Amino acid sequence: IAHGLVKHPDIQVILKKRTLVIVAGTTNGYVAEEILTSLEQVEGFSRLGFRRGIVMPPGFHDPLHAEFPGDVILVEGKWQKGKTIFDVAEKLQAGDIVLKGANAVNLTQRRAAVYVGHPNSGTIGAALPAIYGRRVRLIIPVGSEKRISENLHDLANQLNAPDVEGPRLVPLPGEIFTELDAIALLTGASARLVAGGGIYGAEGCLWIAVQGDDQQLQAAEQLISSLKNEPPCQA
Repeated sequence: IAHGLVKHPDIQVILKKRTLVIVAGTTNGYVAEEILTSLEQVEGFSRLGFRRGIVMPPGFHDPLHAEFPGDVILVEGKWQKGKTIFDVAEKLQAGDIVLKGANAVNLTQRRAAVYVGHPNSGTIGAALPAIYGRRVRLIIPVGSEKRISENLHDLANQLNAPDVEGPRLVPLPGEIFTELDAIALLTGASARLVAGGGIYGAEGCLWIAVQGDDQQLQAAEQLISSLKNEPPCQA
């Protein structure tokens, strides 16, 4: 996903003349790292702590306790260190882009939703006035392991009811960008999910079928092989 977004033509354009907001999250940590590397500004950035909340196994406690460094705000390609979306949300205008992760994605409907724990709806609460009111674009980097098959608005109605406990759910009005989209953008091949799961660390994994000409398939094989030994995420 990160390799795809750093090559995304719209991201390339906006880095030169507009504002890009990368909201902290585990997936977006990789995105920010790749984009800052491409701009030769990665010094001082760490994926450790680049999130406001994480999902962990029952009984597992965060071993890192990393300090939150702020979101990554890029104005005309310059990293505004230490700032968050709350510092810039009211200044965002049409043509700017917000990258915000998600907790659920419907791949068929190409829609995503995010958990909300804060009473003012957190970072998505800050972003929505700009997205709806000033036509700021929202792109949602989200792993396909978060796929669900039900209607996100129906799920939101259930989770957001007054008598329900736990996180709320906000359907997002943006464009999803998954591993499948990244493969297509980077190689020209088409990619589909065909199976999932495994053991010995492959629990929750994805089986992806790739279709294209010989050159596209070779490019896809090289891309996937270059990432297959990526170490587990530490955030």
